[in-house]
Amino acid sequence: MERICANHGISKGMMYHYYSSKDELFLLCAEKTFADLKGYIEENIEGITGHSVLDRVKHYFMLREYYFQQHPRQKAIFEGALIHPPRHLAEEIQNLRAPLRAMNRTFLAAQAAKMQLRPGLSQEKAVRYLESVEYLFWDLVRNYQSDQESAQLHTILQAGEELLEMALFGILQQGETE
Repeated sequence: MERICANHGISKGMMYHYYSSKDELFLLCAEKTFADLKGYIEENIEGITGHSVLDRVKHYFMLREYYFQQHPRQKAIFEGALIHPPRHLAEEIQNLRAPLRAMNRTFLAAQAAKMQLRPGLSQEKAVRYLESVEYLFWDLVRNYQSDQESAQLHTILQAGEELLEMALFGILQQGETE
């Protein structure tokens, strides 16, 4: 709170007049970040129709990265809320994230319905898998391209596309054993 006040020329008394605690302020920031990200995806989702399922899923995952490229502070809040949430706020954060997660599930379920899934794999499991991949996707991309020096958006997107294709289609040919 002191750092926020110092960076913005606000007295601590004024800050505590509006916000009772740093937890309240963090939750408000997380709520706004989730809502703004959801709004951004809703505004841009129409642009991903008409492509293959792989392209639609890839583009959907990329929408989040495009948003965070434009809003790096919100990325820090998003990651703080989801990856390292304060334990005592975890349930509230999940409740705040619920509309964004519901939108993700709806989109991913629509895509899973169009996929030729392998025998024995339900659409529900495919959606859960895609949600898990989406949650970890950018950490995977950063690790996958760790040998490359460039952090340009083009390089990141290329690595993301390669990883998503492997995540959806695997790396082993069926029936291969050794």
